[in-house]
Amino acid sequence: MDKITFALPKGRLFDQTIDILKKSGILSEDIHQNTRKLILESKDYRFLVVRAKDVPVYVENGIADVGVAGDDVLLESQPDVYKPLDLKIGYCNIVVAGKPEDRDFYFSNPASLDIATKYPKITAQFFSDKGINVRIFELYGSVELAPLVGLAKFIVDIVETGTTLRENGLVVIDNIRPSTAKLIVNRGSYKLKSDKIFKILDNVEKFLRGEI
Repeated sequence: MDKITFALPKGRLFDQTIDILKKSGILSEDIHQNTRKLILESKDYRFLVVRAKDVPVYVENGIADVGVAGDDVLLESQPDVYKPLDLKIGYCNIVVAGKPEDRDFYFSNPASLDIATKYPKITAQFFSDKGINVRIFELYGSVELAPLVGLAKFIVDIVETGTTLRENGLVVIDNIRPSTAKLIVNRGSYKLKSDKIFKILDNVEKFLRGEI
């Protein structure tokens, strides 16, 4: 029997997704992350343990049938996949942040801004809608460093508790949008494995509505 393959991000979202699958009656076994094993097997399913940014790549290209990815990842990568369900987990906010003393400058309707971010597409779209030109510095590490050393006055990043911002003397200056984790499905799998995919979607949806 062909197993349905999930691509799940490492960390808390992995555990939360497994918990939803178990509580919705899709998964009967315990599946635990292992720092060495990247493919985990259950009786009916296969789980790829991947970086959050890589989930849409595996799903869009049919390596995985189903995946879980946050809005931040999906908006940035814009994959050609179905996004049928909001899992209501992984809640955070996509924000503009900077030093408190730069707040007035931000809201002074500047002609241009320098922004450091891991999310260049989201950043470009947000400020384009505001009619503000931006010079974007794409970083892969801790973007909070950028305002502290003068690379850019502001950053665009995801914030869950705001602890990292506060520890570095930064504050949220503007909200772009909330982000939650979505269940995404490969377009081919949605058609060719519809019975299995629909069962997953139906059970998870019932669980999210409190019917299971």
